Amino acid sequence: MKKNYAIILLFSLFQIIGIWAQEVKIFTVEDFDLKGRVASCLVSTDYGKELFEFTKEGVLIKTVTQYNDTDQDITYYKYNDGELVEKRMESYKNNVLDESTSMANFYELDTVPTRRVIEKIISYDKQFLEQEQYLYDEEGNLSRIISSNGDGVDETTFEYSEIKNEHTVSTFTNGILQKSVRTSTKKAPIGTQEVILTKEYIDGEPNTAIEEVFNSAGDLVTSEDFLYDIVEKEFVSQKKRYYYYTNGILSRVEKKTINTEAADKYIFQFDNHTPSNWVKQIITPGNTYITRTIKYYEEEPTEQEGNK
Repeated sequence: MKKNYAIILLFSLFQIIGIWAQEVKIFTVEDFDLKGRVASCLVSTDYGKELFEFTKEGVLIKTVTQYNDTDQDITYYKYNDGELVEKRMESYKNNVLDESTSMANFYELDTVPTRRVIEKIISYDKQFLEQEQYLYDEEGNLSRIISSNGDGVDETTFEYSEIKNEHTVSTFTNGILQKSVRTSTKKAPIGTQEVILTKEYIDGEPNTAIEEVFNSAGDLVTSEDFLYDIVEKEFVSQKKRYYYYTNGILSRVEKKTINTEAADKYIFQFDNHTPSNWVKQIITPGNTYITRTIKYYEEEPTEQEGNK
């Protein structure tokens, strides 16, 4: 599993506007770099707070994004038989629920002849906002998303291709290429590495790209940003980052451009739980920090302990 040492704040907001994922996804403790029977995780930085709550099985059921003392967003997730069936985002301003910006997402599942998920989005003041249909192929891959709202209908399609050890997913909106993600493997001094190259397009024309390389343990080794040069007709490197680890824990990130070089040192403090999670992250020389207050479910006794 790929490791992420930076918890992204405003998570619930990102979910609503669709920045993170293009299909319905169920999030678990592993998606937040957490281990064990975590009940909740309160993430605090110098610019905000975010609370995540999980079931005993490790599935995300609630997030609270705290902007200040009076403004917050609360998102609730409801499941049935392992499927997301409802998501509600409640927006509070001056400690009062704002019905115009609060919304409910309802999900319907159909599996005949292939998997299809219908998502309906309705505001708390009873305004229909949007409907999404997620259509899957016989292999279970997302093939189309049909979006309907007051502005009309848009169709997003996904194409999958395999060439040797390369797997590519291309995303089109109304027939125009928007993004491509190519995943491949290559040999490394120890084991193999996974390389993910993501290209972004504007009106079908290449714009930016990022290449990420992960080692066999799932640690990010390098990431490189590219910008498309319309004169040279190729992607040109803008910045490259090198990630270094000590005993599997991120310790240093070096950043290089054509004209500059810089490095950040990462310092982590861990709790005494088994398995342990980090509770404070400090990045120098900027001295920015993230703290996490983690609560755990009590460990359930084994069958042998219960019979004592």
